[in-house]
Amino acid sequence: MLPGMRAPERLTRFAALSLLLLLPALAQAIEVGEVRIEGLDEEMTANVRVSLSLEQAQGRDVSFRRLAYMLRVAEDETREALEPFGFYSPEITVTRDEREDRGTPVTVTIRVTPGEPVRVRNSNIAILGEGGQDRYLRRELDAFAPATGAVFDHPAYETSKNRISRRLAQRGYFDADFASRRVEVTRAQEAADIELVWTSGERYDMGATTFEQTPNEVVDNSLLERLIYWEEGQYYHQGRLDRLRTSLQRLDYFSSISIDPQPENAVDRRVPVEVTLTPAPRKVQTAGISYGTDSGAGFRLGEERRYVNRRGHKAQAQLDWAQRRKTATLQYRIPAFAWLDGWYTVSLQGADEQTRYIDSRRLELVGSRSGQYNDNLNLIASAHVLRERWGYVEDDGDDGTDDVVREYRYATFLYPSLRAEYIDVDDRLFPREGIGGTLMLRGGLEGAGSDASFTQIHARATWYRGIGERNRLIVRGEVGATNTSALVDMPPSLRFYAGGDRSIRGYDWREVGPRLGDFALGAKHVTTGSVEFEHYFENGFGFAVFADSGSAYDDRPDWRTGVGVGFRWASPVGPLRFDVARGLDDPDSPFTLHLDIGTSF
Repeated sequence: MLPGMRAPERLTRFAALSLLLLLPALAQAIEVGEVRIEGLDEEMTANVRVSLSLEQAQGRDVSFRRLAYMLRVAEDETREALEPFGFYSPEITVTRDEREDRGTPVTVTIRVTPGEPVRVRNSNIAILGEGGQDRYLRRELDAFAPATGAVFDHPAYETSKNRISRRLAQRGYFDADFASRRVEVTRAQEAADIELVWTSGERYDMGATTFEQTPNEVVDNSLLERLIYWEEGQYYHQGRLDRLRTSLQRLDYFSSISIDPQPENAVDRRVPVEVTLTPAPRKVQTAGISYGTDSGAGFRLGEERRYVNRRGHKAQAQLDWAQRRKTATLQYRIPAFAWLDGWYTVSLQGADEQTRYIDSRRLELVGSRSGQYNDNLNLIASAHVLRERWGYVEDDGDDGTDDVVREYRYATFLYPSLRAEYIDVDDRLFPREGIGGTLMLRGGLEGAGSDASFTQIHARATWYRGIGERNRLIVRGEVGATNTSALVDMPPSLRFYAGGDRSIRGYDWREVGPRLGDFALGAKHVTTGSVEFEHYFENGFGFAVFADSGSAYDDRPDWRTGVGVGFRWASPVGPLRFDVARGLDDPDSPFTLHLDIGTSF
């Protein structure tokens, strides 16, 4: 404190002196601008960027001392970021621009010459003990990456190491551990030596499997126990539990499924498995409204009982009521386990359709047995009892008038059917790679419950191919053929048609094929094909262009082709498609609108 100076004056002088001392520090503040990285590919550049202190300070004001520090460590940060890619001896130069204007952000350039990568010189990858003789684990050892002579890629090394450790546990070697885990890199020789050795210990077996349904038990556990296809004491494998999970999911009784193997509680190396299940709601009710250019306005109602009784039976009722098309369905299902997991199903359906293309009423009783052959293939064998009445129009025979009369025919058919459903795609809701389809065979004999003898085959397939991140190519095909000498006795539900949303767009449903006036008679054969290209934007919306062609015919095809554009939305329940199409075979053909949702195979 200076003598003779008042307190306010002293405070003012102190503040001024502090400001003078801070000015040089403030004047030295500098903004970090662009950080340029040259000489590396996209993946290495990205890894360097996330490792740089300079990158994290970009756009901020820092002191000269802080900037100098970040410039010094940039070389080491870059070098360390390149090691996972096998480059241990790169040449790195870090420079900063000389600013002409003091207020301009500083630009830093990092130039990198990666040099020669480090390659694997020696690789000793082995499993000691019982697991070393396991052929599936030996395949994993043979596939280990990076192999001898390859660039020492850290991510590939970690992925392979973790995969083998995981596979040991999946195959029941719960006591497996590392006997040796060592990687030596010799920079001067650009070489890496890998030594990874596991001791597997003894393999565990499957123990007892118990089921617990919480908070209440809705089906007998004895029913669920029939899904266990292995015997207690057989070797342990995670795939057995994965298959059990899939079988439980297909039953659709439970909202959550937890399968917990407990090797820590194993006795005599037998692993107990605890399955905890949370029942799903017993009733599933659906309701909606509908509209079709042929069927008119309508509504849909449905109710399903996931479990009718403790034996796991299911029941379902559906009503689809529109102005000119009505369908009512009752269905009862019983779980089946012999041979293949599936269902015994009995269904009764009544349908009444009075559109400009068809006049039909039918009642059909179907008994079937379905079975899941594998993850991709489902098989269905069924027996059908069909009673159908259908009408058509004919000239009245008076050449002086255009009057027509409506005639009706009746038919009864009893016939078996075999159907195979195959789906092998990467995503069932929105597939980008893979193929799916159906194959159906059916036939009946006159005098053996059917009014006419016939055999029939019908196949559909859809192929998906992703192009880049946001494009899909979809190719679809359909072939159907009937062998009969009495087509006139075949009801409409056993004939083929073409046209509509999932056939030939640009034509209405059932518009393509033999006709009598406006009435669609149906055909012995059908052949259709489609090529479609879709592009999606980041928000899930997109567009499509397509061309469809085909015919429904008795003797020779009369090919019809339609082209169009469409709007797409990748919704949570599958793609929504709104298409505008036009047939090319008639210059007066109108544009048709098609709305469809979900993925069809």
